[in-house]
Parts: sequence; structure tokens; C-alpha cells
Amino acid sequence: MKIRNIFLLVTVTAALLGCKSSNAQTGTPYTNPLIWADVPDLSITRNGDDFFLISTTMHLMPGAPVMKSKDLVHWETASYVFDSLTDNRKYNLEGGTVYGWGQWASSIRYHKGKYYVLFSPNDEPYKSYIFVTDNPSGKWKLLSRMRHFHDASLFFDDDDRVYIYSGTHLTELKADLIYVKPGGIDMEIFKKDASETGLLEGNQVVKHNGKYYLLMVSWPQGGIRKQVCYRADTITGPYEKKTILQDTFAGFTYVGQGCIIDDKNGNWYGLVFQDRNGVGRVPLLMPVNWKDGWPMLGDENGHVPASGIIPLKPHDTGKRIVESDNFSASKLNINWQWNHNPINNAWSLAERKGYLRLKTNRIVDNLYAAPNSLTQRMEGPKCSGSIALDISKMKDGDVAGFAAFNGHSAILAVVNENGKKHLTLSTNRVNFNENSKVIKNVDTDEKARVALSSNVIYLRIDADFNVNRDIATFYYSIDNKNWKPIGTEFKMIFDYTRLFMGAKFAIFNYATKTAGGYVDVDFFEYKNIK
Repeated sequence: MKIRNIFLLVTVTAALLGCKSSNAQTGTPYTNPLIWADVPDLSITRNGDDFFLISTTMHLMPGAPVMKSKDLVHWETASYVFDSLTDNRKYNLEGGTVYGWGQWASSIRYHKGKYYVLFSPNDEPYKSYIFVTDNPSGKWKLLSRMRHFHDASLFFDDDDRVYIYSGTHLTELKADLIYVKPGGIDMEIFKKDASETGLLEGNQVVKHNGKYYLLMVSWPQGGIRKQVCYRADTITGPYEKKTILQDTFAGFTYVGQGCIIDDKNGNWYGLVFQDRNGVGRVPLLMPVNWKDGWPMLGDENGHVPASGIIPLKPHDTGKRIVESDNFSASKLNINWQWNHNPINNAWSLAERKGYLRLKTNRIVDNLYAAPNSLTQRMEGPKCSGSIALDISKMKDGDVAGFAAFNGHSAILAVVNENGKKHLTLSTNRVNFNENSKVIKNVDTDEKARVALSSNVIYLRIDADFNVNRDIATFYYSIDNKNWKPIGTEFKMIFDYTRLFMGAKFAIFNYATKTAGGYVDVDFFEYKNIK
């Protein structure tokens, strides 16, 4: 009786205060950014209760990460569309690199029991890929290759005809998606108006109430970045245009490029990314308000909301897109991506149980040319990553460690020189041949050096991505308890001319003299600090 009275008292009190008890929760609360990490070029599809989101990871392998959710708030990585790309040797870091190239903006679509992904790498031979699967949490199968379509959107119409929107161009495909349809629609559907003097791309298309809606990001020269929508009654046009979102948010820059999706109840939502400097491009979630037949993004005033509630039942599996790993499983955690195609016989989870073994395999002189560097994203507002390294089997000239990796990197490296090991902190800036992404040189500045006597070393990187920060700080320990700072703060930079992505944690080991040495990584411990 007492328990019942207490429950009634709490319920009545909550009602008087205008609050809802947890039992009356009717949706899933969210805050923006939805994921404070590098998840750009958003495309989304839905099958029943299940949402699937795809993003860009360019030169990282496996690539084209597909994330899944049931409530649009809690996301986990479900699969990658491909394990590696083999169009040219540069994907193997041979004869050049594909930094900032590789898999670019993709389109994911569900149609009649199958899921499809379209993307075009921004490098040779400039041909698109279409993949298909029955299960987006499983393996994807290559369906076709055809001509290049930049930042394109795949679209299945109600009559089952299939199209690709790319920029201002519309192309019809054969019904089997193997190639462009002979004699099919292949035309410019509208011309840029006088205001479109710069970027107009990032196509994502939907059909709603019989009309065609093409979402694109617009960035006029010297102007303001914004999300625009082109609308037509027929797929070939004529199309009319409207700005559906023009906003800054949370002290950062303009918002633009994304997609919209409905739920099974007919509610609509937008996912649009925002540039946030060092951490990369982060997704923001917002309602879609249909006004006069236009999908207006944001709250009732057209602003990105700081928070909200999605009217779907919460579904949190506890999995995240960045996670710790103790390397005790038989395969790598799905959150990891290699920098370029890995050399699979030069790493192992089996040779020493509970450890990731990274073997040197190629003689290089810098981290950007080194195969088998293993990466995960960094996250805001703050995060911390640490690793444990057994360095006893390093050979002379080997360099192994932990980095805040980007075109401008800060690198905690154990350097083995003439039988003596030192821990160094240095900054690196890579310089490429602009047309080929061949590494010309790496500007290196050593900030600190400490002699080592132990064969096990613990390395830690803390990152702060709050407004006007983008700061990484570095620490080391011999016992994983007492941490000592090393070097100075490092300013992380987003540079589209170099790697074109947010800063990553990177674990690496490479040889500058003789191949065959190795390090064993005991764990990667990650904390996201809200």
C-alpha cells in the first residue's frame, strides 16, 4: 500500500509540474549534433521500422559504412559496402595515394526487397559502382560499373523505372541497373539560375504526393551555404527552386547537404551535415515541415533545433560508431577502418591471442605512405583514446605508435634507433602533387623526445572539439595509471586539399630500414566525454 501511495504521489506531482513520467514517454529524445563525428554526405532509406544511413569515408577500407537505427537517434555500424577498392594501385599506397578521393557521396535505396548503393570514386578510372544486397547488415554484391556520376542519387519511380540524378542531369538506367538505358531519358533537367555561381551538388531525391523533390547544397561564390530544393510535377521538369534551410548552429558555420526521410507513421525528418573544423562534418537531425508543398527543414522558425523528440519508440542497442576494443575477438571490431587497402598477411589477431599484431612489411619514410595504419573517428565535444603497445620486437628503424591523424597530424611514436628506443611527439603536414595525390614531402617538426627502458608503453590522446578549440593533447605511461604529458597542445585542422576528413585516431607500425619487426597492441580504450 505504501509503495502504491508513493507512486501516485510521484505521478500527481509530475502532472502538476507539467512533466511526464518515464512510463508516459512517447518518443526518443535527441540532441544536436546527432553524432558529433565525421559522418558526411548523408543518404538514407527505410524498410518498415528500419532506417539505413550511408556516409563517405573515401580512402579508408573497408568503405561506404552503412549505419542502422530504428529510432533515427541511436545508430550503429551495420556493414561496409566493400572491403577494398582495386581500380588502381594507389589504393594500395603504390605509385601514389587516394587521400581525399576514393568513395565519395553515396546513395542508398530500398526497393522491392533489395537494398542498392550507388557511388562514384573521385579518381581513375572515373566509373560508378552499384552494389546490391538482401541484407544491409551482411555482405554487398557488386551489380554494375558504368560512367561516372558525381554526388549522385539513385531513384526508383512508382512505375519501376530507374534513374540517376547527378547535378542538373537526369539519366535513366536499364531495369536491371546494369547500364544506361539505350534511348532512355538522358538530359539536363534544369539550368542553374544567376544566383548559383559556385557549388551546387549533393543530390538526394524523393517523391512525395506525386511530386519529385531534389535536395542539393548550394554555396555561391562569396555567399552563404544553404540547402535548396528543386520541385517538379514530372521527372523531367520543369523544376522550380526554393531554399529550405539557411542557418548556422551552436557557434559553428553554415549547415548544408543532406537528405529527408519519412517514418511508417508519415512523419518526415531531415539529416543535414555541418562543417565543424577539426572533427569533420557532423550530422544534425531536424523535423521536416511541409509548407505549401515544400519540405522546409528545421523548427517552426527554420532553425536547427538544439534538441527534440522523435515520435518513435527508443531503441538503443548500446553499440556506437566509435568503440573500445580489447582485440580478443576472431575479427576486428566493425568500427575500425584501415588507411587505404590493408596488407592482410601483415596483421593478425591470432598469432598472439588478445592482441592485434602489426608487422612491418614495406620500407617507407613517413606515416602517410605506411600501410596497415588502423583508424577510428574522434568525437566531440571531447574524447580520449589510449592504447597499450608491446614494443619488444621492433627492429632498428621501426616507428610505431598512436596519432591524431589527418593532413595535419600529431604523432606519438616509439622510434627504434641503433638499439635504443625513444618516445617522440612530432607534427606532420603532408604535401601532395595536386593532380595525382602522390606524396611530394612531409613537413615534420619534433616537439619532444623521451628515452624508454620498458618494453610496454601506454599512449593517450585527448581531444577537445568545442567551439574554437580543436585541440589535441598527448600523454604516456609505463603502468597505465600515472600519466605524463608530452609536448604541447596541437591544433587539429580540417583541410579538404589533403585528407578531406575529420581527425582520426590511428594505430601504426612501419619500417624505415628493414621489414619484419612487429608490435602487439593490447587494447584501444575509448571515452566520449559529454
